[in-house]
Amino acid sequence: MYNFQEKVDFIWSIAEILRGPYRKEEYRNVILPMCILRRFDCVLENTKEIVLQEYQKIKNLPQEAIDEILNRKSGCNFSNISKFDFNKLLADPDNIADNLKDYINGFSKNARDIIEHFEFHREIDKMDKNNLLYLVVKRFSEIDLHPDVVSNSEMGLIFEELIRRFLEDAEAGDHYTPREVIKLMVNLLFLEDDDILTKPGITQTIYDPCAGTGGMGLVAQDYLKELNPSAKLEFFAQEINPQSYAICKADMLIKGQNANNIKLGNTLSQDAFPDKKFDYMITNPPYGVEWKPAEEAVKKEYEEKGFDGRFGAGLPRISDGQLLFVQHLVSKMKPVTNENPKGSRIAIIMNGSPLFTGDAGSGESDIRKWLIENDLVEGIVALPTELFYNTGIATYIWILTNNKSSKRKGKIQLVNAVDFYEKMKKSLGNKRNYITEKQIEEIVRIYGDFKESEYCKIFDNEDFGYRKIVIERPLRLNFKIDDERIKNLYEETAFKNLATSKKKGEAAIKEIEEGKKLQDAIIAALNSIKSDKVYKNREEFTKVLKDLFKKNQLNVSSNLLKAILSALSEKDETADACIDSKGNIEPDPDLRDTENVPLKEDIYEYFEREVKPHVHDAWIDEDKTKIGYEIPFTRHFYKYTPLRSSEEIRNEIIELEKIIQEKLKKVMEI
Repeated sequence: MYNFQEKVDFIWSIAEILRGPYRKEEYRNVILPMCILRRFDCVLENTKEIVLQEYQKIKNLPQEAIDEILNRKSGCNFSNISKFDFNKLLADPDNIADNLKDYINGFSKNARDIIEHFEFHREIDKMDKNNLLYLVVKRFSEIDLHPDVVSNSEMGLIFEELIRRFLEDAEAGDHYTPREVIKLMVNLLFLEDDDILTKPGITQTIYDPCAGTGGMGLVAQDYLKELNPSAKLEFFAQEINPQSYAICKADMLIKGQNANNIKLGNTLSQDAFPDKKFDYMITNPPYGVEWKPAEEAVKKEYEEKGFDGRFGAGLPRISDGQLLFVQHLVSKMKPVTNENPKGSRIAIIMNGSPLFTGDAGSGESDIRKWLIENDLVEGIVALPTELFYNTGIATYIWILTNNKSSKRKGKIQLVNAVDFYEKMKKSLGNKRNYITEKQIEEIVRIYGDFKESEYCKIFDNEDFGYRKIVIERPLRLNFKIDDERIKNLYEETAFKNLATSKKKGEAAIKEIEEGKKLQDAIIAALNSIKSDKVYKNREEFTKVLKDLFKKNQLNVSSNLLKAILSALSEKDETADACIDSKGNIEPDPDLRDTENVPLKEDIYEYFEREVKPHVHDAWIDEDKTKIGYEIPFTRHFYKYTPLRSSEEIRNEIIELEKIIQEKLKKVMEI
């Protein structure tokens, strides 16, 4: 096993042994915990006897004290007091199931918890029952996974490639971020802080709320270690999937880092670090995935805490929680102070929805409004499609900070990197493209230069804002009392309800009879003044009706009068505008329209120029004006391609016809 792919292929060949009793999607239930166990076994190999000898001296101490002492003896932050290892397990094939369980139970609590999240005892029994257990353990004993042979970075790649194979048919939200994309994110995340990160012995924190197997934190740590060997980057993470969480935590243990920084659970419904702020944050949340499981908790926090909680800016539609994760990360930013002058930086990868989904006043637009008006969005980088294993959709890296450099204040940078890729020789699921090291360097250079070019546009924050104004036009109706319009009255709810009752018994019968009498009386009164006369002023016609009902001593309520007016009316552009009870012109809902006016433009100048010339009687309902924000990324980089001339197309058709005729001749000759 000289390279990463060979190791993956070897482990996958073990997975193939499981075929039959296990379906392909179930392989992971065995392979992933076995990988971790074998990794642990290799790591502890050199100190195994020392730990066992020490255990005999201290075995009567409380378990917590035993773990602490033995973990130090192992030099690995975890230990194992079982007499078994992989080689000794193979020496007793008849009892291998019980012995493997004994081996697992011998781990210190922090390591044992990891295996328990795979519910592996059940798989041990299943493999033993199907005569697979000995063979699986034997094959895993043949691969050396010691960190001296397989680095932490390489082990992370192995895990992610195995998981990708297990989840080839998974939904778009269940994807794993390719390492080259993480490298680009990390470079952009640290871009503005090289002067700080190169300080001797500096310690910083980085957080991922959707950590998966922890690949993003690992790449960030490798980056900083290369930049400054004396620097320390503490990794904190939360992950919802128990198996991914276990892998991430195992990696932390093996590296000698604090595995307690890795938490299990749904970040949106239960923040595992409620009082913690971080220097850097990096994540790839699920795309287009419902946040229904966290809905109750999220809405409660939003309604009860507002901006004192995590989601004060608003809630997106239930079908997509990406902007909830953005707000969660912003809530974890360190405030800019004398002790922490740089604040915090965030790199988050999302699909196109958070850029533009949602009209002014919607949750998504309000969240964008809050982010942009607080000058938190530094830049957005559009990535090539088909970069991910399980989805080919367009994705974008957002960079956010609460302390922009002076040249970036009040600005948002868009970088179009959709063409920065190479085709893969062999596709991996939906992943057909990859970004080379040189292309990563070029994208980072373009972003860092902060200069407009073919691939870079720079905008003021306000360029993405607009006022959605409501354009009203008068309601204009004519009125007429004839058979056809009187018939319409029977379709009006207020009129129909006269002959109904919510009461019971005799009281109901009496109320219904009285209602029917009123209906008949109203119809009779209207019939008495039927004519071909058309009224074009509602106030005038209303007076006619009121006088009629008064004359016939009919008690007509205001709601019933509205129903009668509605039945006897018809839209008429030549009629007078209807006036409401306050003396204002009443708008016609059917003629209502909206216009989005850029924030930088005066809405009244826009109205006079774009609306008034076409509809002279229109006006703006200022009470309904809303401010919205959207980032139409693609529009700003659109390149017009001229249509081919008709002559060129004609000549091409003629050439094709000639080719077809030649082929037909050859067929006929045969």
